[in-house]
Amino acid sequence: VQLQASGGGLVQAGGSLRLSCAASDRTFNSYAMGWFRQAPGKEREFVAVISRSSGVILYADSVKGRFTISRDNAKNTVYLQMNSLKPEDTAVYYCAAASRIARSSSEYDYWGQGTQVTVSS
Repeated sequence: VQLQASGGGLVQAGGSLRLSCAASDRTFNSYAMGWFRQAPGKEREFVAVISRSSGVILYADSVKGRFTISRDNAKNTVYLQMNSLKPEDTAVYYCAAASRIARSSSEYDYWGQGTQVTVSS
């Protein structure tokens, strides 16, 4: 499956952005979908993951209560609503597909190209 992430941009601290990740075909429905991010000079880190049926959702502690992951299987799309953004949220955000719920990037088989999120103070 091919993934295309979009929705990044420049926002002030306290603002909001909504990222989208569109999949190329309906095999999307058979994957758990995750969001990861990578800041300059840092390793890629887990942000959130949602199961195929949206029944299981996990978040990194750093974004819990501020970010919301969701998916629309009819549209082959997963979303990441980001509220109360902080400068430390600045990173390239990646969507990815895995055969099961996972926090580790090594569990993910397919990756989107990334979208830049910059939060100014």
